Amino acid sequence: MSITINAILKAKPGKEESLREELIQVVQASRKEEGCISYTLHESTENPETFVFYENWLDEDALNRHMESDHYKRYRKNIELLVHTREVYRLNIIDL
Repeated sequence: MSITINAILKAKPGKEESLREELIQVVQASRKEEGCISYTLHESTENPETFVFYENWLDEDALNRHMESDHYKRYRKNIELLVHTREVYRLNIIDL
């Protein structure tokens, strides 16, 4: 069963562009990973400090490999001083 992740990050004041650059780098590397179905980054048109990830992974193993990858660990370290808030949601599709 595939896994969907939605992550919402808000930059600290004045750190919006630096955070945006870090997010773009992690997207580019993550899209190359085995088991990555999609990995998209959005920015708010109303709140320039807000960025949203929408990710789909083949399975739990693919997601775990992603979180253990060097580029993901580097990204998490690089954003520590840039992020004001970070919310992550694991989502299931409601099949109607």
